[in-house]
Amino acid sequence: MVSKNIVERDDVVIKFVGDSGDGMQLTGTLFSDTAALAGNDLATFPDYPAEIRAPHNTVAGVSGFQVHIGHTKIHTSGDLCDVLVAMNPASLRANLKWAKTGATIIVDADSFDVDSYTKAGYINNPFEDNTLSAYNLIKAPISSMTRAALSGIVDDIKTAEKSRNMFALGIVCHLFSWNGTVTQSILEQKFKKKPQVIEANKIVLEAGYSYADTMEELPTLRVQPTDEIKKGKYRNITGNVATAWGFMAASERSGRPIFLGSYPITPATDILQELVKYKSLGVKVFQAEDEIAGICSAIGASYSGSLALTSTSGPGLSLKSEAIGLAVTTELPLVIVDVQRCGPSTGLPTKSEQSDLYQALFGRNGECPVIVLAASSPVDCFYSAYEAAKLAMEHMTPVILLTDGQLGNGSELFRIPKVADLPKINPPIAEANDTEYQPYRRDPKTLARQWALPGTDGLRHRVGGLEKENLTGNVSTDPANHQLMVNLRQAKVDKVADFIPELEVMGDPDADLLVVSWGGTHGTVFTAVSELVSQGKKIAHAHFKYIMPMPKNTREVLSRFKKIIVCELNMGQFVNYLRMTHPEFRYEQFNKVQGLPFMVSELTLKFNQLLEEN
Repeated sequence: MVSKNIVERDDVVIKFVGDSGDGMQLTGTLFSDTAALAGNDLATFPDYPAEIRAPHNTVAGVSGFQVHIGHTKIHTSGDLCDVLVAMNPASLRANLKWAKTGATIIVDADSFDVDSYTKAGYINNPFEDNTLSAYNLIKAPISSMTRAALSGIVDDIKTAEKSRNMFALGIVCHLFSWNGTVTQSILEQKFKKKPQVIEANKIVLEAGYSYADTMEELPTLRVQPTDEIKKGKYRNITGNVATAWGFMAASERSGRPIFLGSYPITPATDILQELVKYKSLGVKVFQAEDEIAGICSAIGASYSGSLALTSTSGPGLSLKSEAIGLAVTTELPLVIVDVQRCGPSTGLPTKSEQSDLYQALFGRNGECPVIVLAASSPVDCFYSAYEAAKLAMEHMTPVILLTDGQLGNGSELFRIPKVADLPKINPPIAEANDTEYQPYRRDPKTLARQWALPGTDGLRHRVGGLEKENLTGNVSTDPANHQLMVNLRQAKVDKVADFIPELEVMGDPDADLLVVSWGGTHGTVFTAVSELVSQGKKIAHAHFKYIMPMPKNTREVLSRFKKIIVCELNMGQFVNYLRMTHPEFRYEQFNKVQGLPFMVSELTLKFNQLLEEN
């Protein structure tokens, strides 16, 4: 064993990259779970190729998984990498720009033959020119040593090489001074039905760890366990899985059976796949033939008394728009989850963007208001899903929950709460034989009508897409009645502001600059503002989770600050919404539409520029 200097770090960003068949998502997940068990906080960012079955060893087929681990609370998946693990030339070429100067780069030297590096776009072998001179390069013979480790155990070379990601992971475990047995136990749990896979991967993992023992140029990084994590039961959870769990918690707390009617679409499909696992708990999942059938089946389930859900992404949301109008006019509870991605059309289906706010707010015919809220982190997807279900059922109206690809596929440590500790959910279910029952009689506090479940004695009624007469629910074409019903449906959504928290401000209360964010940009914006606050800068941060309606104190908060900048991953949808609703204020904007999250460094640069102008 080679003696090495130990470098203590508060946080480390590592990215695993390779061809789409190299198992980078599995490697990143195993690394994340190992880090969590080592006591570190973390956030992850899977980066999938946008093309299906892109040619082997091409930049278009590169898949990545970035992990940010830390001694303190982690709010972002990190900016540039401290460690980059590249399994082929194409992945190195595509991701070298995301590595810090001086970063440790671990490559599979066996994959850098002439054909491979030429296909990746290199003229010369990057090992032999100055391309990598600014980095600590570790050229490990990963493929050949994987084959050697499995010699006599796995006869087929291609099958043996499928485990080479475990060799790289073994090197990385040694890099962080982690005991490889922890990762092995995670492997055993993940592949418990495939003992041969477990054996092969454990052998290769140990081989990589042993190889790292002999390398003088490989540093040793140490990130101390965090002391900011409360005691409890934790899970490393993705936003899509957290969304599904939030809905199941809401079903249990409300007493309403859960139904999801959906059509698979990237990056929302995992919600459907997660819920289908829980048939034994009464979850009903219908994989429809298209987006329209998915939402219409959910509306039918809502009419029958279920917590009704449908999940999709931007293209699917556009197809659901007419049916959302049906749910609005029938005033039935429904949650539509939109896991946003880049558009327009098919766009970049595996990349993340805050692209659908306009569609969520305005993308329907007629006066068609719905509640709109946006999750801010993978863990917050759980609480936002729960809140969306609560608002939909208690206010008898559709809710659009906006997440995005980064949140849905990314993960954080989730402290699992007790369902009994979550806020109560009280659906306004009509009682049998209520002699005063009328379909559109409303609660004066919420303006919500009652939920009359089919088959309940004395509650026969009808609903449908044609305009209804107030109270009776009979079809009506009376102009004055239409005006009244339009006003009531809008007022019902507006009244939700009485039941949601007020907008909070983090930072200097007398700041010169207020930074506004919404949805999945929270972590990077919060981190950037926190850094500047710690430097004594006069800056503050307000993050919007509730968008329609906005918190009641929004105008009062905005009025406190001389300058306001709105940061979002689109061309300015939320800032234009603010200009519509609060035109008395002047707004700067900072926008990014690259299918990538904000970097803390680019945000702090922009904020410092605005502060210097003041």
